[in-house]
Amino acid sequence: MIRKALEKDIPKIEDLLSQVCLVHHNGRPDIFKIGRKYSEEELKVLLKDSTRPILVSVDENDQVLGYCFCILQQHLNNTVLTDIKTLYIDDLCVDENLRGRQIGRELYEA
Repeated sequence: MIRKALEKDIPKIEDLLSQVCLVHHNGRPDIFKIGRKYSEEELKVLLKDSTRPILVSVDENDQVLGYCFCILQQHLNNTVLTDIKTLYIDDLCVDENLRGRQIGRELYEA
């Protein structure tokens, strides 16, 4: 099931953020440090921001399997762009132990 992330999901989201960071660090240690993209406090703020929705995939026990950080944009009255709303995927991660089960595809298509 895919749903909006809740504050109770933060510990697992932090774990997944660490997994993503480690993948980047292992691939390009000259660019990426070991850490996380967002702190707990930053995540709490993001969870309340309707323009930055975070979706999570959860199992039957409501345990987070993966996340999708999004950015909603609309350029009203822009001289070049139409007023269309666009949802961008900023970050997507599935727990490293669960990859290959189409969880990422489900998040992407949600």
